[in-house]
Amino acid sequence: MDMNVRKLGKSGLEITSVGFGSWAVGGDWAFGWGDQDDDDSVAAIVHAVGAGVNWIDTAAVYGLGHSEEVVGKALARLPAGDRPLVFTKCGLTWDPADRHAPARRVSSPEAIRLGCEASLKRLAVERIDLYQIHWPDESGVPAEDSWGEMSRLKDEGKVRAIGVSNYDVALLERCEGVAHVDSLQPPLSLLNRESAATLIPWCAAHGTGVIVYSPMASGILTDSFSRDRIGAMSPTDWRRRATHYKEPALTANLALRDSLRPIAARHGTTVSAVAVAWALAWPGVSGAIVGARRPEQVDAWLPAGTLTLTAADLADIAAAVATTGAGSGPAIPPTPLR
Repeated sequence: MDMNVRKLGKSGLEITSVGFGSWAVGGDWAFGWGDQDDDDSVAAIVHAVGAGVNWIDTAAVYGLGHSEEVVGKALARLPAGDRPLVFTKCGLTWDPADRHAPARRVSSPEAIRLGCEASLKRLAVERIDLYQIHWPDESGVPAEDSWGEMSRLKDEGKVRAIGVSNYDVALLERCEGVAHVDSLQPPLSLLNRESAATLIPWCAAHGTGVIVYSPMASGILTDSFSRDRIGAMSPTDWRRRATHYKEPALTANLALRDSLRPIAARHGTTVSAVAVAWALAWPGVSGAIVGARRPEQVDAWLPAGTLTLTAADLADIAAAVATTGAGSGPAIPPTPLR
């Protein structure tokens, strides 16, 4: 599939508009999706890359290192010339004796460097294409110190580009004062639209790429999701605790998902693809991270890589947001300046 390719800010990286997200393939941990089959996970990654996806996003904390190991196995299955870009994250430390204890947000220079070395080993790569601080530090380390170490890793060639995830504008400004922020990874979906208000415009104004996560709201904005699916989830699936999956939000969320069906039918595609394409329609968004645990799940969202929603589509979606009251934040992308 010939997918749309976009520049990731001023980083020099060019990425397909959809990338493979490997949060779920990490398996069981505090924010896991239940046990996973590693063979299925590897097959899903290989299938996505074979279909044209040119980047994978993971993190050290996903499965407490296991997601990176799975990605490494998938990379080993691919010919060198077909190797996708690999993005990962640091800044979370965990207790290996208690897989379900929440990780601590520690972005000290020492933790960042040790995390980089560990990720390189698990991924079995010589360089990380995009290295990101996963969450703002909560241990008292100044953002300037953390970002200075990230810049040094880039200067040393251990990583190609550097970014942050879940940072607000104030922290982005502080980092930008030390070294350019190549990318930001915020949440963005029809049920979580807040980053479109200020974060994405800031990035567009500063040449910072944006790769959004959870554009399908972790499964709700998909064709097959249902209330019954919640009851069938693993007892350790983090979504059982999430607000989007509980009333009163759930009824509104499912109504909004259903409103996407006529739009999907107009384009001969899936609800999943429409949900992802909506996130990609925001000016300044470089790409969307979309997860899968089996190859067939990849096929549901792959069309988003080439789907362009019309002004009428976007107006219909905004109207459905207003009618259902689902989510919060801006509902319709502004028209890009020409």
